Parts: sequence; C-alpha cells; structure tokens
Amino acid sequence: MDKEKLIEDLIDLAIEEDISSGDISTDAIIPVKSRAIAVMTAKADGVISGLGIIRKVYERFEDDFVWHPLVKDGQRVRKGDRILEIEAGYRTLLYGERLSLNILQRMSGIATATARYVAELEGTGTVILDTRKTAPGMRILDKMAVRDGGGHNHRMGLYDMVMLKDNHIKIAGGIPQAVAAVRKGLPLSVKLEVETTCLEEVRQAVEAGADIIMFDNMDNETMAEAVRIVAGRARTEASGNMSIPRLKEVAATGVDFISVGALTHSVTALDISMNIIRK
Repeated sequence: MDKEKLIEDLIDLAIEEDISSGDISTDAIIPVKSRAIAVMTAKADGVISGLGIIRKVYERFEDDFVWHPLVKDGQRVRKGDRILEIEAGYRTLLYGERLSLNILQRMSGIATATARYVAELEGTGTVILDTRKTAPGMRILDKMAVRDGGGHNHRMGLYDMVMLKDNHIKIAGGIPQAVAAVRKGLPLSVKLEVETTCLEEVRQAVEAGADIIMFDNMDNETMAEAVRIVAGRARTEASGNMSIPRLKEVAATGVDFISVGALTHSVTALDISMNIIRK
C-alpha cells in the first residue's frame, strides 16, 4: 500500500467535494493579490495531530506561503494556545479553511482520546491498539492520529495481517482447520491472530500456533485464566467494550494489548478556531 498516495488521493477528493468548480463567495469578493495571516488556536485542552496533512492541503492552492507551526504533532496544548500561523493569499486561506479544520479537529480529537487511554495504562506494560473501525477513506489519517496520541496501530487492513474471526472459523470447521488453511504459503512476516470467546477456544488457538490470541468480550476473571493458559506462547489482546474505567482491571489480567474501537469510531473533534487577519 502506498500511504502517501492514499493521503494525496484523500486530499484530492476532499477538495473536489468542497470546492469543485470554485469558491463562488470568495472569488467574487476577495482580490486576487490580497494576502493575509491565518491563526489557528486551541479552544480546548488536547493533543494536536494533522499539521503535516493540512500543510499538504495549502500546497494545493499556493506555493508562496509562509508556514509557521507553533507546536508539533503529538504535542499537548491548553485552551487558548496558538497552534499554527499561515501567511498566504487571502483566497488560499479561505479555500483551505474548512477542509484544514475538518482534518485537524478530527485527527486531534482522536489523538486526544488516545492519550487519555494511554495515560490510564501508564506503568502496566499493556499497549493500546486501534481497530479498523475508521471513517471510510480516512483510515490512514485516523491511524496516524492514534500514533500521535501514544497508541499503536493494529492491522491497517485485511491485507497485512491474518485475523480469523467466528465466520472464518465456522466455515473452516474449527480453529485448528482455519489456522492450518491460512498457514499454507503465509509469509513468516505476516502475523496470524485468532478471535476466541471461551477458554476452550483459547486452548485450541494456542495449540494451533496462533501468533496473537484475542479475548473477545470476556470478563476479567476469564481473561486472567486465558492469559495463564497461553503462558507466553502467543501475544494476547483484550477486545470488546473497553472503556477507560475498565482499563486498569483488564491490564491486571496480564494481557499484552487492549484494542479500542471507540478511538476512531466515536470521535469527538478537538475544538480549534481559525481567524484571518488581513495584511
């Protein structure tokens, strides 16, 4: 997968969606040669993510702009902190305003939420993972934001890791059969994970040679026993209804990873404003 191409294609689509044949309001009112400075400011505490992406947005409209970030991706900000200053054509700033804010607010919201989960697990050794529950077409950005928040990316898609879930296991005739079918010709670099829902399935996954075993919607007591059964022969992942109040108890079971779909499927955008000052 060409990640840079995905980002460029996403920006192309977003510009086509928002501007298409032109910005009627801006082109009618703003003189072509008029220049201005835009200031982006945090309106809430959070973690910033997406500055590198929105720079690419403005590069589509103008080469001659001054880019002055005041923070870096992954950096915490407080309400009222200035994030970014851009000096460019007034039209350029208005063309990119909504698109850049949409990206920056969403990515920073994901990074901020991820940072809360990561902080809750500090000192436990358990790692927060994201999932494939992302906005269609925006997965590359959603997962970048998770990393900026201190989390780790799970598989990017169906192509870079094996995940055997209930439907695969049913049609294969069981966990041993499903694992054996996938292992044929599978490169050693590709990890194989098996979803389990009970201790017997955990035993089968271990014996079948899974690299990672997911404990799906298990209670804490069952997960602790499952970790004992695995005994280090595979990595372990807890999944299903993983809220912040539950994290420390789940980590105490000894699991290696906790995956959280809410990081990307229930995004609360970080409030960021953009004000333009005419030169």
